[in-house]
Amino acid sequence: MTDHHHEHHHQHSAAGADDSAWAELLDLDAEVLHTYLSDVTSQLAQLTRDDPPGRILDLGSGTGTGTLALLQRFEDAEAIAVDRSPDLLERLRGKARAHGVADRVRTVQADLDDTWPDFGPVDLVWASASVHHLADPDRGLREIFERLRPGGLLAVIEMAGFPRFLPDDIGRGRPGLEARCHAVQAQEHAERMPELGSDWGPRLSRAGFGIVTERPFAIDLRPPLPEPTGRYARAFLRRRRPPHHQPPHPRLARAHPPRPPHAAGRPRSGGGDRPAAPRRGCGRPGPGSTPGR
Repeated sequence: MTDHHHEHHHQHSAAGADDSAWAELLDLDAEVLHTYLSDVTSQLAQLTRDDPPGRILDLGSGTGTGTLALLQRFEDAEAIAVDRSPDLLERLRGKARAHGVADRVRTVQADLDDTWPDFGPVDLVWASASVHHLADPDRGLREIFERLRPGGLLAVIEMAGFPRFLPDDIGRGRPGLEARCHAVQAQEHAERMPELGSDWGPRLSRAGFGIVTERPFAIDLRPPLPEPTGRYARAFLRRRRPPHHQPPHPRLARAHPPRPPHAAGRPRSGGGDRPAAPRRGCGRPGPGSTPGR
């Protein structure tokens, strides 16, 4: 973590009709991985135990998974949730009402690749899988630094890879189908989102932050699984497919038959690579640095 330093949301946005499918995936993600989220916010509470945050900024808030978790953890705080998608923000407001915290949440629709709104000084910035989506992440980190009060905390969370759901050998074709699909997608993402997988420590330091802590979280679900796990796997894998109007990637066009129905939505266990691990970093402004407004 970094003290006044500092994981995706991306600016959570998928345009138009795709917002509905994206929102479903974000909500399922929250249901399936809630234990991990609780661990992260618990560590934030430890880091801020002497000075709990009063104003929290969630960048790329999506449907509010991080926003609501932070408000639950910090019961006296208010949150500003920022996303470029009005539909996702509307869904967030509905969830805030359902949780009885609507009066503690303000939503802001903004494209952070354009102009950053004046949020006023904040105590904690939460950037979960969002920084790598910015066109200029270094500029984004500088903007965050300017908005954090002295001594404030930035929490950056980034995934080290895509989730894996299938066993290494699904019983049809050559083993390792999902690993090969991930390799192709990693190559495509490297071209479209070159900041994915970046080493954020040096970039945080250049923006003025001092790293407080950095910690990997390995998420490896084992039976009994949360009820929505199958729906989460299917929703995620659907998003990995190319649109109907696009031909399959040439390296996948030779591929194997579809996985059998019994394998759908089953988390990978045994064999293959380790599950993807999100990495979280937090930081504060470095020594001698003063965020200015």
